[in-house]
Amino acid sequence: MPDMDTGGFQERFYSSSDGLTLYARDYRPEAAATAEKLPVICLPGLTRNARDFHPLALLLCQDKTDPRRVITLDLRGRGNSAWDENKANYNLAVEMADIVAACAAFGIERAIFIGTSRGGLILHLIAATRPDLLEAVVLNDIGPLIEAEGLALIRDYLNSGRRPADWAEVAEILRENHGASFTALGEHDWREMALALYRDVGGRPVADFDPTIAEALKSIDFSQPLPDLWAQFESLSRVPLMLIRGENSPLLSQETASKMARLHPGLILHSAEGQGHAPLLHLGNIPAVIRAFLATFR
Repeated sequence: MPDMDTGGFQERFYSSSDGLTLYARDYRPEAAATAEKLPVICLPGLTRNARDFHPLALLLCQDKTDPRRVITLDLRGRGNSAWDENKANYNLAVEMADIVAACAAFGIERAIFIGTSRGGLILHLIAATRPDLLEAVVLNDIGPLIEAEGLALIRDYLNSGRRPADWAEVAEILRENHGASFTALGEHDWREMALALYRDVGGRPVADFDPTIAEALKSIDFSQPLPDLWAQFESLSRVPLMLIRGENSPLLSQETASKMARLHPGLILHSAEGQGHAPLLHLGNIPAVIRAFLATFR
């Protein structure tokens, strides 16, 4: 399988407050085009990474009328960021501190944030503790309440133990796990997803995250209600907000999305047709919807 396009960005490394080396991609148009525009910072899902946002980042960075600087991050233990020897540090509070450290390292005092799944959960915490960083937020298929059934599905496929022998098998596994809910995806999309989620290690594709992150899901007691972030969402209600929900999402229910809209009257709700959890943001009309949202901010 050919490599994913890696042009259009600068690789950046920075240090967390506890000394871990973390990684980001910095997509920068000409300075004159973005001098007075707020950047966009993209936060990935639980086991995903900065590559997830590459096609969208190029679209936003190279926009003819409203180009934006875009920074996409690898959370600790994912992608090119270092794995943490203290596995307890794979938690929302520590990862939130890493995002704050990234903003400081790159000289960003305020930004528009896009958070996919876990990245969106982190944004709930940032809204409650560092609201000064948030000009606006796009939540990708995540809210203050997660459906237990959807999280159990994620737990099961991440811990299936199946190790693909080649890249064709990676795409096959992804289709088996997600094909029913991602009817909008074509052959090229599955190959692109494979390249975003796996890396080549000795000629064989390997999932690009610390396995401890997936193993931690096994400890969740699904007989008990999952904790929620409604209190933190109240802080998000003071921030311009767009919510993208996968039409077939098992993680974010329509009921929760509707409640979020009631609590945040200005919320813009967009359904990603033919997609599940979490929608690929560069497909269909999603880029146009995001660009229209961004255009309302300097």
